[in-house]
Amino acid sequence: MNKLISNVYCVGRNYRLHAEELGNEVPSEPMIFLKPSHAVVPMDRQGLTLPENRGEIHYETELVLRIGRRYEPGMTVDELVDVMAFGIDFTLRDVQSELKKKGHPWTAAKGFKNSAPITPYIAFPGTAETAREEFTLRKNGEIVQRGNIGNMIFSLQQIVDYLADRYGLDEGDLIFTGTPEGVGPVYQGDRLQIAYGSNELGSFEIVSGPKAKQ
Repeated sequence: MNKLISNVYCVGRNYRLHAEELGNEVPSEPMIFLKPSHAVVPMDRQGLTLPENRGEIHYETELVLRIGRRYEPGMTVDELVDVMAFGIDFTLRDVQSELKKKGHPWTAAKGFKNSAPITPYIAFPGTAETAREEFTLRKNGEIVQRGNIGNMIFSLQQIVDYLADRYGLDEGDLIFTGTPEGVGPVYQGDRLQIAYGSNELGSFEIVSGPKAKQ
C-alpha cells in the first residue's frame, strides 16, 4: 500500500451471472465508475469501519490491477500492469437503488470511506497465468464468492484499451475489474478473507457497520 494511488477505476457488471442476479441488463461496453483514492485501505487483518445507518452494505470481490507505466497505444495488459491485488468494492445497496431511480451518479453508494479495501500487492504473472487460479471470498469461514477472470464479459485487455482511450491510464492507476455472482450483505462482527488459489492474501473484521437483524 506504499505505492502511489492515482485514479481508481471500477468496472460494473463485468460477469454475466452477477448482472443477472441483480436483475440488470448485461452491458454492451464496459460500465465504468470511479472511487476516490481515499476509499482504498489495506486489508491487513485489522478492523474496518463501515457506515452503520445507511442501509445494507454488500461485498463485491474483484481482481485489482495496478498500472505500472503510462499507456501507449498498442500496449498489452502484461506490459502495463506491474502488480495486482484483490479487493472488495463495498456498495451501499439501498442508497444505490435510490440513486438509480433518480438517475443520479453512484458516488454516494460506491465512494464512501473504506469502501475499497485491498490485499497486499503480489506480482502480476500475466493475463493467461492469472486465469489459472480462482479467487474466493470467505465470510465467517464460509465461501460466499468464487470467481475466475476467464468468465469476464470484457477481458482485461478490453478494459485497459477502453479506459486508456476515453480517460487515460498512467502509473499508479488502479482498476477494479468487476465482481462475479454471489454478492451479499455484511454486518458488524463479520470476518472476511480473500484467497487466490490456496493462498490467503488478506483478511479483516468489520468492527463497525450495519447490525444483523435479530
